[in-house]
Amino acid sequence: MANIQSQNWLMPRRSFLRGAGATLALPFLDAMRPLMAAGSSGSHPVRIALLYMPNGVRQDRWTPEGDGSRFKLSPILSPLEKHREELLVLTGLQNKASFSGDGHYVKTGGWLTGTTITKTTGSDIAAGGVSMDQIAAQQIGQRTKLPSLELGTEAVATGIDTNVNYTRLYASHISWKTSTVPLPCEINPRVAFDRLFRSRSKGGEKQAADDKSVLDLIRDDTKRLQSKLGASDKNKLEQYLESIREVERRIEAEANLLGAGENLPPELLKQMDSLDKRISKAMGKASREEELNSRPRFDHGEHCRIMMDLMVLAFWSDSTRVSSFMFGNDVTGRNFSFLEGVNGGHHDLSHHSNDGKKLDQYEKINRWHVEQYAYMLDRMKAIKEGEGNLLDNSMVAFGSPIRDGNSHNPRNVPIVVAGGGKAGLKTGKHVVFEEGTPLCGLWISMLETAGVKANDLGDASDGLRGIS
Repeated sequence: MANIQSQNWLMPRRSFLRGAGATLALPFLDAMRPLMAAGSSGSHPVRIALLYMPNGVRQDRWTPEGDGSRFKLSPILSPLEKHREELLVLTGLQNKASFSGDGHYVKTGGWLTGTTITKTTGSDIAAGGVSMDQIAAQQIGQRTKLPSLELGTEAVATGIDTNVNYTRLYASHISWKTSTVPLPCEINPRVAFDRLFRSRSKGGEKQAADDKSVLDLIRDDTKRLQSKLGASDKNKLEQYLESIREVERRIEAEANLLGAGENLPPELLKQMDSLDKRISKAMGKASREEELNSRPRFDHGEHCRIMMDLMVLAFWSDSTRVSSFMFGNDVTGRNFSFLEGVNGGHHDLSHHSNDGKKLDQYEKINRWHVEQYAYMLDRMKAIKEGEGNLLDNSMVAFGSPIRDGNSHNPRNVPIVVAGGGKAGLKTGKHVVFEEGTPLCGLWISMLETAGVKANDLGDASDGLRGIS
């Protein structure tokens, strides 16, 4: 059965639904396929996602048994069993540039750059290079609404860590637009949602339409499009719009639990304000000013999942092809007592001193993070895209820049990549590399798979062998 009402009616890939105060990019529909086939690429866009977990892992419970395709996932990685065939578990990678300097900050600041950060206790922070996500954003970001999307759950850390004499600002940034310009994470899901799916006046003023659902704003345009689509595309569009509505509902529900909170640091507040000043009334009953000047106090698990859902929707709608998410700042003291059997903060428990009780709790925190990662993969795999799904056309990396939180060991860092099978990654295996293999080789491989030209990055001059 034809999937468009008329074979003479075709849609370009970059199509939108528009309304007063809203612009919504469309997912890939079959009605776009003929035009794409006639174009130069003839394929789906490839996305890059980078999920950062702070404070390392319990190293004796991380590495799978066996290598190649005949491997057994470790206890920490076991929540990924259903995605086994989409996984690349990589062992033996390191960032040589992070060997100097004590503590976490050198590792965090250089995770995606492969460079050594400048030691400072002030605001003159410098990573020494551009992060791999921003290399991608520079080359493919002009094709989408947003060049890249940086999300997180914790406000920018401030002050000085007197234990190692580094500014805590390094703990909050993994994306570097230039060697001296870090990109702060957006931690407010309403701001992130509006940035993705709402339009603004030229002057940035709040519009009357801000209080409506974005789907209500584009209703007329949606009806016009549906009248032209075939049954299959109608189903795809309805599924996509329902996912948008679901995220809106969840943000609104969680917003009711929002407390006044501590004020955001001026650096992050300025960034948030420059991106999008509008906050809907759904964020509790606070005013726009109160909302922007307070830190979200959502349930941490739901906060993380909402942010990952926003990443999925951004990829699905082709609003961006590059995104990063920090589960927390490094050296985060977030209390994980909401997990059964855990009593304490993440950073404290990562300094386990080989105490069995602390190690067990540390492992549970690691596993919880992997479960959230699996949640995002579930969502992406459920979204059909052409002959495959969204995960097939995306590379989703998850890891930490240190192996063990107790020793701050930057060798053999924990890293997993999922997806990318349709893009060319050879997944479904555990690859053990020679000791000292650059982590930046992975970043180069991912960039090249996404069609981004990447020469030298950090201590790597080529991609990893055997994964693409």
